[in-house]
Amino acid sequence: MDKRSLRGFLIIAIITGLAGASWLAAPRLVNLLPGRIQQRIPHEWLALVQTPLPTALPAPQGTAVAVPIHIAIPALPTATSAPTLPPTNTPEAKATAVPTITPSPTLTPTPSPTPLPVAFQIEGINNTPQKFNNCGPANLSLTLAFHGVEINQLDIGAALKPNYDDRNVSPHEMAAYVNEQTPLRAAIFSGGDLALLKKLVAAGFPVIIEKGLLPSEWEGWMGHYLTVYGYDDAAQEFISMDTYLGPWDGGVHSDSYETMAEFWGHFNYTFVLVYPAERETAVHTLLTTRFTDPLLMWQQAAQTAQTEIDAAPDDAFAWFNLGTSLTHLGKLSDQPEFYANAAAAFDQARILGLPRRMLWYQFEMYEAYLANGRFQDIFTLATANEISEGGRNVEETYLYLGHAHLAAGDMTNAKIAYGRALELNPNFTQAQQALNAIASP
Repeated sequence: MDKRSLRGFLIIAIITGLAGASWLAAPRLVNLLPGRIQQRIPHEWLALVQTPLPTALPAPQGTAVAVPIHIAIPALPTATSAPTLPPTNTPEAKATAVPTITPSPTLTPTPSPTPLPVAFQIEGINNTPQKFNNCGPANLSLTLAFHGVEINQLDIGAALKPNYDDRNVSPHEMAAYVNEQTPLRAAIFSGGDLALLKKLVAAGFPVIIEKGLLPSEWEGWMGHYLTVYGYDDAAQEFISMDTYLGPWDGGVHSDSYETMAEFWGHFNYTFVLVYPAERETAVHTLLTTRFTDPLLMWQQAAQTAQTEIDAAPDDAFAWFNLGTSLTHLGKLSDQPEFYANAAAAFDQARILGLPRRMLWYQFEMYEAYLANGRFQDIFTLATANEISEGGRNVEETYLYLGHAHLAAGDMTNAKIAYGRALELNPNFTQAQQALNAIASP
């Protein structure tokens, strides 16, 4: 072989080697790209180079036991104080706690004797097409605007998610922002139903709901917010502003009652209600003590989940909702059996198969496992989150990872985890408090 042929052979070999190395490295390189850049790459191209991610969270190992179809909901202590609107969906809030709202002691909530209209739409509400992963701030922006408070979704997002690639703004963050930064009021509730949703809309309150979304099989399941502002009994559908769809169709979206119930149920029928302070009495009247008393609200939510499990034992979301509600009842009542039963419900949800993004949005599973000393489960689930670029930007993951390391006696890794949470969100109060507590003598 002459020198020219040898040189040509070497050049081809080098090019081939580089091309092969690039192809092998492509999945890792693409996964490292910010999500907003990945979003602009055609799905067909991504599918060629990305390593498929697991479709579900890892199932429990070792400590898991067979779970009965029916999990007992322990009796609750009798409430001795006046009910208050629950300020948050979880005490692990990143923002300052939302002030509680005490109803008038003379108020006796009773159902309205006037039947609801068969169809209703709130006028004067306009869509705000969301920026990348900004459905929470976008829905909050359009709801605030309806009540006369104009704040751009990017300004709200800058306050609630300083890390642009943060995949989640939780309901409690949204409510805290309203209560602390605007003259309006906001509160969060879980365990809602379609009848209540219609009643709130008919009373003139747009309702922000948290729900599941499946834009395509390729993209997979994710969390989303909608602002519901209308319904039609004849068509059996709700009407909402969907910031994910705008501006091509104005964002006006409709869901059948059946579809709404299904996907709203992925988030335990959670909703955020924003309202003027002077309409507080009307809010209490509409909600009744089923929602203004946190113990009663979570007990009813747990019972709803158990009823759904009895009807469909393979419904992983219903099992997850049962675990979520039992975890909150454990925190409110300080009864350890709630946490034990919550962990069992979460185990069954994982066995049945939860979407891999589930713990980007809801974190009670971590709390239940912490209360039961199951630190390895938290390590496993946190690792599963870190596989994807989106999961690596969920700061709550590192808060609970830090808690698990600390409870296991590993202070070094606890500090690292809390520090990572603060890198992602310097405003994360809970992570800062946890880090300060370690540093204190």
